[in-house]
Amino acid sequence: MALDATAQPTKVRSVVTENRIARWTLILASLVFLLLILFLPLAAVFVEAFRKGPGDFLEALQDAETFSAIRLTLIVACVSVPLNLIFGVAAAWAIAKFEFKGKAFLTTLIDLPFSVSPVISGLVFVLLFGAQTHLGEWLSANDIKILFAVPGLILATMFVTFPFVARELIPLMQEQGTGDEEAAISLGASGWQTFWHVTLPNIKWGLLYGVLLCNARAMGEFGAVSVVSGHIRGETNTMPLQVEILYNEYNFTGAFAVATLLALLALVTLVLKTLLEMRYSEEIAASRRH
Repeated sequence: MALDATAQPTKVRSVVTENRIARWTLILASLVFLLLILFLPLAAVFVEAFRKGPGDFLEALQDAETFSAIRLTLIVACVSVPLNLIFGVAAAWAIAKFEFKGKAFLTTLIDLPFSVSPVISGLVFVLLFGAQTHLGEWLSANDIKILFAVPGLILATMFVTFPFVARELIPLMQEQGTGDEEAAISLGASGWQTFWHVTLPNIKWGLLYGVLLCNARAMGEFGAVSVVSGHIRGETNTMPLQVEILYNEYNFTGAFAVATLLALLALVTLVLKTLLEMRYSEEIAASRRH
């Protein structure tokens, strides 16, 4: 059947059928919602922190208990995030690259912290390591401190943050399949060589994104660490706990100064998240062109 060279190309209708008023109404409603829920509270934190001037702001951050809370938060994050990175990569690699019994159950367990309240997560460790339990009695007899000490804070933080890396990598690795790994092994590469030179470069942006989210949650976690910390001033209070204590003592400048650091962390996380997404999109577009 011959084609008519004079035929006009048909115009593709847009899938967007809303009129201009409806579109702008939705956009305006979204902006108003973000203004009330996000921007105004965030601006209020910075305004209250600097209400008495930069001098009082810096003095509040130099308080011994506040400095201890900042240091402890960094320690907890520096320990829990790398451990969750190792677990997340291992779990994602096993789920995405292999078939085994209990695979669906393992995936469900990874999602468990998303469905359990952080307070309940902390309570689990109290019931496990508490002084009234057999394990708690053994720990006390051997002078090993888990609860109301740094190890308890790390365990609670790890529990609420361990899904982030795995959940970022599992769909990414499932989409990539096993073709590259099989090709590398067929060429004589070992398991570790395949991981370091094939698997890891393919997941690097998703891995960084998961670590970024994990770190942000680790530094901002309140519920789980509140249960296991014991609120020992200068020893087991992280930054979110220190904000609560200062606010309850009507030290508003100190409370909002620490809250400002947490808000800045959130903003930095948002900027890095955007940069990672842009970089990943550029790589995907470049690979498609080639």
